[in-house]
Amino acid sequence: MPCFLLILAMKQLILLSFSSFVILSPACKSKESKKESFFPVLSFIKSQAAHIDTSLYQILKLLSVDSTWDTAYIKREEFRSYAKDFLGLPDLTEKQYADKYEESKFFDASLNRVIITYTPKDKNQEIQREEVTIAPGSDGDDKVKNIIVNTLTVSGDSSVAKKLLWTVDESFQVTTIIQKAGHEDSAYTMKITWE
Repeated sequence: MPCFLLILAMKQLILLSFSSFVILSPACKSKESKKESFFPVLSFIKSQAAHIDTSLYQILKLLSVDSTWDTAYIKREEFRSYAKDFLGLPDLTEKQYADKYEESKFFDASLNRVIITYTPKDKNQEIQREEVTIAPGSDGDDKVKNIIVNTLTVSGDSSVAKKLLWTVDESFQVTTIIQKAGHEDSAYTMKITWE
């Protein structure tokens, strides 16, 4: 009888060990394969836009066509329509982009900036380059300074390249270059500032 109890106890111990292994192994696996996520550029810009939605800033629009600048104030309610190129960017933090972009990090000592860059593995992506510059703080209070995004849209015999620059808490700028076969390139720049 004691031999039977010993065998039963060993079987229960083996079963308990196996169950623990099965339960814990997925958790261990997910920790090992967990990838560091990309900087949330779109969420950051949306938070800046939300701040402007509730602000009392004077918002100024500057438009340059053929080196001639035109200036006008715009209403706060119009801000998002001018910022549509930023607010409509693909969100690289989504899973569908995880394997399509590569991240590189670099510290530029001369500028005292950390530069995080995202470039596509396949050049057919809309975002050709996304760059975030961060000023390290002495207390670990780092501050995002600029976001630069280059996009390219190709349709038939024409292409539209956009160079987007968001200067945190100050302004954004969009330079659009349109190329069409048989036509001269056209370019214009729009800058929106707020204070």
